[in-house]
Amino acid sequence: MDRELPVVIPAYEPDNRIFPLLKNLIERDCFIIVVDDGSGAACRDIFEKISELIADNGVVLHHEKNCGKGRALKTAFSYILEQMPEAIGAVTADSDGQHTDKAIHAVKQAMREHGNALILGTRSFEKRADEKGKIPWKSAFGNKVTVTVVSYVLGIRISDTQTGLRGIPVSFLKELLYVRGERFEFETEMLIASLNKYPIVEVPIETIYDSATEHQTHFNPLIDSGKIYLALGRHFIKFMLSSMSATILDFTVFTILCHFLRRADNVLYISVSTVLARVISAVYNYLINYKVVFRSEENMKKAGAKYAGLAVLQMICSAMLVTVGMLLLPGSREVIMKAFVDTLLFLISYKIQQKYVFRKREGRKI
Repeated sequence: MDRELPVVIPAYEPDNRIFPLLKNLIERDCFIIVVDDGSGAACRDIFEKISELIADNGVVLHHEKNCGKGRALKTAFSYILEQMPEAIGAVTADSDGQHTDKAIHAVKQAMREHGNALILGTRSFEKRADEKGKIPWKSAFGNKVTVTVVSYVLGIRISDTQTGLRGIPVSFLKELLYVRGERFEFETEMLIASLNKYPIVEVPIETIYDSATEHQTHFNPLIDSGKIYLALGRHFIKFMLSSMSATILDFTVFTILCHFLRRADNVLYISVSTVLARVISAVYNYLINYKVVFRSEENMKKAGAKYAGLAVLQMICSAMLVTVGMLLLPGSREVIMKAFVDTLLFLISYKIQQKYVFRKREGRKI
């Protein structure tokens, strides 16, 4: 029995689709951990059958009440870390029939080949001719939007951001116990937590939907999507707060320096105060972005040189674009024009810092 890579299946009010998967996993000699996420009395018979079926090949863990997919996964991770010292990681899969034993096996193989990577079993969201394989338009559209947002905010291009089929190394399991997220947003928080620590490897898997109308999910489009985008927003807000605090520091240092350097017969102190304040605030902003926002692996001096170059370029672009804007729209106010230009440059700067200054590990397909 393969206790090195147990298969974790969180289940909330599962139906009979779970049994063929469990039987196939048993034939592949997998150790299976099913988490009953507070499904209630109506599902007692199903979980009794599951317990009997996997009695020699796994365990069923129970929540008294529904706690969410993220909490169910953490419960399984705790069990693995406490009860399975031989485990080198875990593979998570859904209980609704979307993940086959073949796909799970492919992820397990990828885990053995890429020991310290986060493995994602990724579905194709392209339209298919046969009705059985047709992807619900809401799922396809939602995935495209999330892929775009994840690519911009996290700097990683993943074709299936919400896949539940994942291979997670044991060192990451320990960290994930303390990662926020109790429901579906936990899988997004997992991606954020992996940045610059665990490379992402994508394994293409078969896309299975019973039909666009029959496929059942406990994913709430409004609540759960909101939590996913909130998780991504928190990551971007770190960058905003870093920039805002650097601006406040710049103004504060400038004010203090002007107070001590002010001379009635010489206004040179203004230039000196401006430059010194900007250097101090830039160093502060660089360190926060390097250590906290992007958690960079880039050489610190090399990243610092690139950051300095970007800061100078951004300042030049700001001056030029505001000037051009005023020439094209002579009736505009300089402050409004500068606010618009600097906001645009701020968004572009985030991407440049993410992609080139504080480089991240890219996802890979195999």
